[in-house]
Amino acid sequence: MNRLKKFIYILPAAMLCTGCTAVEAPSTESAAPHHEEVQVDESLIVVGFSQVGAESDWRNAHTESIKAALTPENGFYLIFEDAQQKQENQTKAVRNFILQEVDYIVLSPIVESGWDAVLQEAKDAGIPVILDDRLADVDEDLYTCWLGTNAEREGEMAGHWLEEYLEDAGRDQETIHMVTLQGTLGATAQIGRTNGFSKVLKEHKNWEMMEMMEGDFTQAKGQEVMEELLDKYEDIDVVICENDNMAFGAVDAIKPAERTCGPEGEITIISFDAVQAAFDAMIAGDINATFECNPLHGPKLAEILKTLAEGGEVDKISYMEETYFDTTMDLESIRETRAY
Repeated sequence: MNRLKKFIYILPAAMLCTGCTAVEAPSTESAAPHHEEVQVDESLIVVGFSQVGAESDWRNAHTESIKAALTPENGFYLIFEDAQQKQENQTKAVRNFILQEVDYIVLSPIVESGWDAVLQEAKDAGIPVILDDRLADVDEDLYTCWLGTNAEREGEMAGHWLEEYLEDAGRDQETIHMVTLQGTLGATAQIGRTNGFSKVLKEHKNWEMMEMMEGDFTQAKGQEVMEELLDKYEDIDVVICENDNMAFGAVDAIKPAERTCGPEGEITIISFDAVQAAFDAMIAGDINATFECNPLHGPKLAEILKTLAEGGEVDKISYMEETYFDTTMDLESIRETRAY
């Protein structure tokens, strides 16, 4: 353990902390090597964390939760790498973590495929890998555990919510025309939410999924895709947005098209993540419901890492606690209690 304190040659300068062993580190702010001497406390658990990027409000909250939990005060030295939504950046980051001989690697994979080689390298180096938020399609012996959301369950919950919503509105026998704004194709949340909702969709012959299009989990892409769908289809009853930011983009497309959405509108919008801005959108009457994907992984991740560092065992799969919110609730009061 703590081999990094003895030998490091690549570190992002933004994550330096004080301690007792001198090492050199180049800044990741520029392509040219730039070395700085840092001091690393021998007692700290050294963690290399490769994050997807900063594509959404959810992702930013997820990053901040982990940074707040893995601090020197809490017994950690965190090396953070933003992959900017490029898998090749994550692969490079993991290999750098291996070269730096970190104690643990935490990886939030951009997509599920393509990780066998680099995770085998980590295993060969004796460095445990914790998958966080998203899964990797690899043999289970290549990672120690996974912490995240049950995205398929979220999708099923959304489908059952829509069942009740349409029944209460007296529309359960109507033909319901739907479109889906999917997240980054191949990402765990995209796969789970698509599959979960599809299970409920198959139970309703009067639900017609007209098209699914990738919105890449971003507001800008969500707006672009929704504009295209509005041009193609005159009769859209329901839009499934696989995260809140794409839902905001959908609203940005619907309003200029002189269409209406939300509880009083013609288009029902269902979203995922439940960030604070989604509460604002529901309060404004733009979105009908959002299904929680809790980004505050930091405390649970810190607990897992400390258990492993002490030689303990952890569950292979750990789910975050989650629920849903819709416009029938006291959203303003609930929003005040939200940390993200």
